[in-house]
Amino acid sequence: MAEELAEASGGVIRRYFRQAVTVDDKADQSPVTVADKETEATLRRLLTERVPGHGVIGEEQATTNPDADYIWVLDPIDGTKRFITGNPLFGTLIALLYKGQPILGVIDMPMLGERWVGAKGRPTSFTDATGTREATTRPCGGLDQAALASTSPEMFEGGNEAAFERVRKATKLTQYGGDCFSYGLLASGFTDVVIEAGLGTYDYMALAAVIEGAGGIITDWDGKTLELDSDGRVIAAGDFACHAEALRHLSGE
Repeated sequence: MAEELAEASGGVIRRYFRQAVTVDDKADQSPVTVADKETEATLRRLLTERVPGHGVIGEEQATTNPDADYIWVLDPIDGTKRFITGNPLFGTLIALLYKGQPILGVIDMPMLGERWVGAKGRPTSFTDATGTREATTRPCGGLDQAALASTSPEMFEGGNEAAFERVRKATKLTQYGGDCFSYGLLASGFTDVVIEAGLGTYDYMALAAVIEGAGGIITDWDGKTLELDSDGRVIAAGDFACHAEALRHLSGE
């Protein structure tokens, strides 16, 4: 069902990509378009039809059934700034929680035709034009050999900026841009660490099952499991020892 939702979201998004759409600013000054709103509305409508008792948390509409055991968390377009500038590296994030714990996650890249699906207790799968196969993170000998990814250095302020810089200086190379795509690349063993801050619940919940099912680890900056009320500071790594090393740098040890 989650993959059906991803197919539906992609159908909406592709109609609007690189078209003349009006861009509005939300209260936090982040952009939003008709594509964001219509995509989330489409997903909510499908969920209401299929699983009316489930809850839904989305970026563009109010939460429904927040006390339900099963809650879907939706980010219709993760990377709206890329979408409105014609950059195809944006995605749709779909998560399912059971009693507050993520049990399923989808990273769908509608313009690339690529998708990662993770489910608790199962290996993460990756699908592209050549078919579907298992996604697996890669080992890393240490931060000095690691590739670090983050959407933008501008997401780090104050103490968060200093903490991120400690990790960045310890790694072999750093790449910016990618939003949720960076986490998919980590799950497939093409990068080693992703560190971000200021994320909303809908930005990180789908990532957990994908990363963990691929053999990696994703937590907050204190090393705690991500939850609905986490503070939005996220670190993911394909190698547990590399994750622990990065945490030490974040804390200033």
